[in-house]
Amino acid sequence: MQYKKLVGVFALAGMMAPGVASATNGYFSHGYGMKAEGMGGAATAMADDAFGGANNPAAMVFAGNRLDVGLDWFSPQRSAERSGGTAGLNGKADSGSTNFFIPEFGYNKMLSNRMSLGVTVYGNGGMNTDYSGGQIAAGSAGAGICGSFYAAAPGGAYNLLCGTGKLGVDLMQLIVAPTVAYKVNRNNSIGIAPLFGYQRFKAEGLQAFAGLSSNPSHLTNQGYDSSTGWGVRIGWMGKVSNTVTLGAAYASKIKMSKMDKYKGLFANQGEFDLPSNWNLGIAVKATPKVTIAADYQRINYSDVDAIANPSTNSGSLGSNNGRGFGWQDVDVVKLGVEYQYNRQLTLRAGYDHTDNPIQSRDVTFNILAPGVVQDHLTLGFTYGLSRTSELTMAYMHAFKNSVTGSSLFNKLGVAGSGNEKIQMYEDSLGIAYGMKF
Repeated sequence: MQYKKLVGVFALAGMMAPGVASATNGYFSHGYGMKAEGMGGAATAMADDAFGGANNPAAMVFAGNRLDVGLDWFSPQRSAERSGGTAGLNGKADSGSTNFFIPEFGYNKMLSNRMSLGVTVYGNGGMNTDYSGGQIAAGSAGAGICGSFYAAAPGGAYNLLCGTGKLGVDLMQLIVAPTVAYKVNRNNSIGIAPLFGYQRFKAEGLQAFAGLSSNPSHLTNQGYDSSTGWGVRIGWMGKVSNTVTLGAAYASKIKMSKMDKYKGLFANQGEFDLPSNWNLGIAVKATPKVTIAADYQRINYSDVDAIANPSTNSGSLGSNNGRGFGWQDVDVVKLGVEYQYNRQLTLRAGYDHTDNPIQSRDVTFNILAPGVVQDHLTLGFTYGLSRTSELTMAYMHAFKNSVTGSSLFNKLGVAGSGNEKIQMYEDSLGIAYGMKF
């Protein structure tokens, strides 16, 4: 009964968490759990905490009885610019949403020396922008062009995508992952985690694309909509020697219910699933005090038409095979090192490199979601407060990166629209409390 109450509390707290934003590897976080965050996200072959539901469910039976609760301050800096045009659509804007607080929760209970039951609550996000309007001034040549996109053109100034008012989107994805792990023998375990997905989304300021939508009344400014769905993550962990541990995990696509309020935006009448992904990992105890870990991760954004379809598709927004954000699948490499300085203090550092999912062809749509960072450096530590409790901190910096391409407005009949550039860099700093029992 006590376990069920804890699961309920963590799940409810996660559902109440505002605006998860973690655009590091596309819109997946570079790491799940503060210890993984300090090691560049390398966690598939590690069993240091109760975040196996996000990394590798098989690790939970090696983690023991524990509770992990943390909070991460995440600060993405996004900007977009259109320049070099002669049509009057030049402008620049910075996203106003730059501070987010992201909770994390993990719990694990050993049912026997060979089986564990736990839960991990984690989030994805990062398709979150908040640009003020007014980049294209009222009465200008550009304003006249923007007005031509409307059946009944409103007056006044326009935002960077020729809509009225603020421009941006807000996507939050929450996953609750109960886990069961079992040791098939002393050195090998398997695990499974059903994945319950919840997501919330809104879009503002996209009125100019009404003529490209199959359902213009469900394209933009509809407030928040939400959807739910189910998937599964499976994993294996094997201690192949006293110094080498291997891990592997696979998460299926989470098939989500459709977001009807935005069936004129997302392909297939409001369909926005969570993509499948898989990861391989190795951890090597190089010395009694030093552990080196490496992960490879594949994120299959091509599973989700609304994300993967090119923005240049001929299909209307919201239709089958309609226009999307044009994201490619990405390969991610994560490297981390852990050094046990003494009995109380463990130090960590890491590096994460990901492919850029966004091509220059799709820059215009991705003003809304500029997930272009590729290189991340991390630092972290754990300090033992007692034999059964500890504090962990982690810092991440994602270096500035940008993508430039010809404006989609050039292809929509507005010659001389120029080029667009989207760019982003990020910082995060988190703290977590861990308790063994």
